[in-house]
Amino acid sequence: MLATFVIALREGLEAALIVSIIAAFLRKNGKSLSAMWVGVFLAVVLSIIVGVALEMTERALPQASQESMEAVIGLVAVFFVTGMVMWMNTHAKDIKKELETGAAQAISQSSAFALASMAFLAVLKEGFETSVFLLATFSVAQSAVWAAVGAVVGLLMAVIIGWGFYVGGIRINLARFFRYTGMFLILVAAGLIISSLRSAHEAGWLNIGQDRIANLMWLVPPGTVQSALISGVLGVPTDPRQIEMAGWLLYIILVAVLIYWPARLRPSPKVAARALFTSAAILAMAAVALFSFYPQTPLNIPEFAPLVGNAEQPVIGRASLLSGDNTVPELRVELPAGKSLKIALHNSDSHGNPEQGIRVQHWMAHFNTVPEGASPVLTLDQVMALNGNRIPIGLSPSQHPGPYEAKWSINCSVSTTAAQGTLLSSTAQAETFVTLSGSGLQSPRTISVRSSAPDALCHWQVADAYQNKVLSQLKAQQQSFETYRFWAHHLPVFLALLAIILLFVAKQKITRQKSMSHKSYSPTTLQDNK
Repeated sequence: MLATFVIALREGLEAALIVSIIAAFLRKNGKSLSAMWVGVFLAVVLSIIVGVALEMTERALPQASQESMEAVIGLVAVFFVTGMVMWMNTHAKDIKKELETGAAQAISQSSAFALASMAFLAVLKEGFETSVFLLATFSVAQSAVWAAVGAVVGLLMAVIIGWGFYVGGIRINLARFFRYTGMFLILVAAGLIISSLRSAHEAGWLNIGQDRIANLMWLVPPGTVQSALISGVLGVPTDPRQIEMAGWLLYIILVAVLIYWPARLRPSPKVAARALFTSAAILAMAAVALFSFYPQTPLNIPEFAPLVGNAEQPVIGRASLLSGDNTVPELRVELPAGKSLKIALHNSDSHGNPEQGIRVQHWMAHFNTVPEGASPVLTLDQVMALNGNRIPIGLSPSQHPGPYEAKWSINCSVSTTAAQGTLLSSTAQAETFVTLSGSGLQSPRTISVRSSAPDALCHWQVADAYQNKVLSQLKAQQQSFETYRFWAHHLPVFLALLAIILLFVAKQKITRQKSMSHKSYSPTTLQDNK
């Protein structure tokens, strides 16, 4: 509640100040306020629409996409609030003069549209910032109801203070007000850095630096005042991770130095611009070096997987996964006595599912074969032995005494799992059937054979030790890849963006210095000095 109250109060007060200053100036000059109110109304409506649209869009997305959107909205909110705090810290004392100058220009143009546009754009900026910042804060609030109450109370108080400015009944030191509320908002924005980094991890974007560095349950037990202040307002969770605390500290230190560093200790604009250019060049070179030279750990997995009859038997063969023809993978199985199989794994039989954090693909394949040494003729006693010493249904010893003609078939099902083109596991299971005919049978009878000696061609599996080893290596490689992607892709992009920002700031400083130098040495100034 406190966070949303301060956000709504500060942002609402900025908008209220803009409206009250413009309104007071127009009243002083005897002008109508209608055009200004039209611009204000349109800006407020559009800001509400933006906030509602963002919330509805986020709710309509799948869970992973919601986390992605929360991460983006949080970072945008941090960008907005940082820029707002820095700008107001510098221009708070001059805001009235700047707004009155703009209103005077609009009046001089005798254009209601110009005045409405000025009020619309000024309020719309604050409305957009408020919508995004409140939406990001609501997503991490412990209670949405109390967060909404805080926002509403803050906006109402901002309107009251703005009205007091308009009638002249309230006077406060704007520079001091925005300076101290800015300190609080920096802490809130730092908490949004934490929530954005966590949302990025939950969305699958950021998987580095996720080790927990502390357990703060003793400090912020749920339902207490400490929890409301530390977790609810400042956004610090009970289980902070390495990357989250690094981002939190880095943001607070950089922004605090940029805003609150004593003016007497700041370098001259020329020195500052030179330092910014140098820093930008260093960041750009670091980005290029990381992208070009950061090593990637190779995957070292055996080419063949050992096969066993069951978990306790020794190795009886080996299997491998081949690319096959027409991009259809093939499972190659080599067994004793020169027996071998090539089983096509068609995509229509495949699907993906997670296993120990690894994305895997699973196939089911089937083939038929005939058991070796199977007798083409069976007696009734042999049939009963194959059927668990029971007479099969449909056979009568008196009417069908045997012998029978026997046609054998083995239906073999092969279950295969692979990850990243690497064979993880494969298991073959068989069902043996024999179809009986003759001996007075009017139609063939098929029975399932219960054999104690399964056919070797369809009775094997990949050794468990191999599967566990490969899974461990794949998981280690996945973690290594996430680290590689962070250092070789994500961090260089961040450093490049930071370098561009520093170049822009440095250019602004040089432009401002040249403008001041031109004013100082203009002919008019020199003549006035004479």
